Amino acid sequence: MKTSEPPVIVSQSFKQPAAVVWKAITDVTQMRAWFFDNIPDFNPKVGFKTEFNVKALSRDFLHLWTVTEVIPHKKLVYNWKYQDLAGDSFVTFELSAENNETTLTLTTTVIEDFPDEIPEFAHESCVAGWNYFIKQQLVGFLK
Repeated sequence: MKTSEPPVIVSQSFKQPAAVVWKAITDVTQMRAWFFDNIPDFNPKVGFKTEFNVKALSRDFLHLWTVTEVIPHKKLVYNWKYQDLAGDSFVTFELSAENNETTLTLTTTVIEDFPDEIPEFAHESCVAGWNYFIKQQLVGFLK
């Protein structure tokens, strides 16, 4: 993932009110069910930090997240990077609700290039990962 590449954007509609989708993306118990099962804690509060490891075939990825913006039921932004690896990004979850349907738009914006030699950091890998989490895992969880 490079600053020169377009942001990754994944959008999905849910037949759920915004409060339900918001809880799924901010309540650590629910996040463990569809996102990462080893998130130790999460709090949708500016300044909150968490870290957790994800093992891949080639290496460990120690995730470092810091919440940078919160508008309850509308917008959540956190800084996402990895310990001891170059690269930095922001992940934005935006909710727009109409009637009892909510559209979630996720955007990953790279602010510092990630290493080329790590396949998990390829733009296509990021797109595939977010499509998996949002369009499969979260959709299944909220059904």
